[in-house]
This record gives sequence, structure tokens and C-alpha cells, in this order.
Amino acid sequence: MREALSGLTVRGRAFLAAGITAIVCGILLDQSTLSRIGMLLVALPLVTAVVAAWGRYRLALVRHIEPHLTEAGQPARVELTIANEGRIPTGTLLLEETVPYALGGRPRFVVDRIGFGWRHRLGYQVRSEIRGRFDIGPMRVTVADPFGLVELNRAFQSTQPFTVTPRVLPLPSTPLTGNATASGDSRPRAFIGGSAEDVTVREYRRGDELRRVHWRSSARLGELMVRREEQPWQARATVFLDNRRSVHRGQGAGSSFEQAVVVAASVAVHLVEAGYSVRLVTSAGTSPGANLAGELNAGWHDREGQADAAALLEALAVVETVQHHRIDASWIGEAGQGGVTVAVLGSLDEEDAAVLRRVRHHTGAALAFALDVDGWSAVHLAPEQQRPSGVPLLIQNGWKAVELGIGDSVATRWRELGTRGAAAGAGMAR
Repeated sequence: MREALSGLTVRGRAFLAAGITAIVCGILLDQSTLSRIGMLLVALPLVTAVVAAWGRYRLALVRHIEPHLTEAGQPARVELTIANEGRIPTGTLLLEETVPYALGGRPRFVVDRIGFGWRHRLGYQVRSEIRGRFDIGPMRVTVADPFGLVELNRAFQSTQPFTVTPRVLPLPSTPLTGNATASGDSRPRAFIGGSAEDVTVREYRRGDELRRVHWRSSARLGELMVRREEQPWQARATVFLDNRRSVHRGQGAGSSFEQAVVVAASVAVHLVEAGYSVRLVTSAGTSPGANLAGELNAGWHDREGQADAAALLEALAVVETVQHHRIDASWIGEAGQGGVTVAVLGSLDEEDAAVLRRVRHHTGAALAFALDVDGWSAVHLAPEQQRPSGVPLLIQNGWKAVELGIGDSVATRWRELGTRGAAAGAGMAR
């Protein structure tokens, strides 16, 4: 009854007040007709409220977002399918979707009286200028009676995750020098009790061509074995993102860290499209998507695997700054070291340079974007507060580095990195 009375609208409360007034006036003036009219005015909103509150509406909602992974600044379409699965008809429905502020305003829809088996589709657009992982929903439903005397609020419990990835800038093709390291089945494996010839074969798997079967090894081991030498070798690349809060300037979407995320996303996608197997690591020593994917170590992503560039972007969509003061480079001792390492860095000091020197010794080619973080500062900094460029420190420790300012073109700086890497490779060949 409390819920029913709380659902009375202004019109319903007016009917109730008018009915009570009419009853009192009828009693005082000894007018039974006026009292009966007052009783009718009181009964109408009360009965309507009780019926609406005790009614068991069975509404079903299906929410679909296309695409579920959207780049910042690009719109996505949310499709809603709502149906009445109960046998009790409803009055007018007011639907209000709960949408995070970053995705826009809350869409509202008005649906007329619906009966059994009714089904209807609705839709709206969402768009965010900032990356992140958001939950769309739940939807609030306001049920109104045909007389407009009562409005009761209901809510669906379901929500739908929606991920906004960083912007990806197109990068030109440029030569990268580095060691191509084997991945997956291309890595040799020794068999116990075999000869050196056995190192070039592996177990037969469904889909392998019969012409690749190595019959001598198969006869000796008692199972079908196929040659390995025809399997491709894949170059690997590590994208390192320095997400320490102390090395960046600015706040929110206008910070140097957000620019670093854009650069890391652009480089990662570019390398995957170029055929590299790519992993992401941060200054904390783990993958940016560790909390999202439930993994402790950085994973490799390539086009042929289940995790591709979309997985990299989804990880970068949720990466945040951390309080670490030093770079954790424990990942350089993991299997698959070598290849190309591309670092996106903030300001650096001598202790950081020592860690980056170790990273350089464990990689085939080391390329770096050193952000001029002072350009993202909201206030004018005195000369003694400004951070020196990290490019000289990186070059002294064997890195190929370029400085990236607030208005610089990432594509141009990437081309410069490739040119410096190729020049360094030519010098080593001479």
C-alpha cells in the first residue's frame, strides 16, 4: 500500500485531495450527493494505485551494441528489443536508459499501452571522446495507468559492457631492424632418445599435409611426425608504455599520458598489421589488460591467434597511471625475448636510463618516443621545474629515439625512427 500511494501522480493526488474535500463539505453541508462524489474521487486513484502495484508485469529486454568495441570519437548503435511476456496489459510505459555521462545523455522513450505478446524495437546512439570501459544500463521503466493517476518505477537488472578504445593513427610503412624470433610451432623441440634429425619434426596434427610426413621419424617414434622446416618464423615486437604518474603532466584527456596511450595503440596495431606478434607491457611489469583478461604476464597477440589487434586495443582502453616510481623490467627475462621493442616514455632520469640499458641488451632493435611532457602542463613552468628531454639519455644507452611534442605528428616521428634504425643497421653492416 505504501508503494501504491507513493506512485500517485500530481493528477492522482489532486483527485485524492478533491475527493476528501468533497466528503468533508458534504458532511458539513449535509449534502449526501456531494459526499458520494467525493468518495468516488477518493476511490478512483486508490483502487488504480493498488491494482498497478499488485500487477505482475513480465517485461523482457534484450540489448545489443554494434560495434561493441569502438574507437574514441566514433559512434556506436544500441539496439533494444522489449517485449511483454505476461498476460496483463500495461498502460503507457516511460523507458529511461542509464548511460554513463561520458557517452551522452540518457535516452527516453514513450510506449503506448501494450498487450500480451507485444514486441517492439528501439535504438539510440552513444559516443565517447575518452577511452574506457563502460556499463550501459540498467533500464528504468515507469508504468502509468490509462488515467494518468499512478506511475510506478521498475528497473531491469541487466547491463551491457561497452569498450571505447584509444584513437589509432595511421602510420607509414618503415623498415624496422630486429631479430626475428620463432613463435609457436616454429620453435624447435628435442625429443627424448632421438637424434639431431628429430629436432626438425613435430607431432602430426589434423590439417597437416601428408607430403610433409617424415616417415623415418614416424616409424622410430611410433606416431606420425611432420617436418618443421616449412613452418613460418614470425617476428616479435614489444610495445612498452610508461604509465607512471610521476613522469607525465596534465589531467584527463588533455594529459601527456593519454597521448602516450594513443601512440602505443597506433604502434601496436601497425605492427600487428605488418605481421608481428605483439605484446604490451607497462612500467609495472605486466600487461595493461592483466586485470581485464585475468592474466599475470604480458601475452603475445597476432592476427593468426584468437587474440589480435582488438585485444591489444581493449587492454589499452582500461590502462591507468600507477604510483610506481621505478620501471619494472622483469618481463625482459621471459621467453620470447628479442625482436623489436618500441617504448613510449614520459620524462626520464638516470635510474630510468639504467633500466632501459638492460632492456636494450635484451632486444634486437630498441626504438622510443620520448614525450616532451612539459608541453601538456596546465601551468607555465619555471626553467628549474622543466624536465629535460629524454632523447639524449636514450641515445647514450643504445636506443633510437625521437622527441614527441604536443603538436607533433606521430606518423612523421615514426618515419624518423625507421630511418634512424635503418641507418644504424647499415652502419653495423659496414
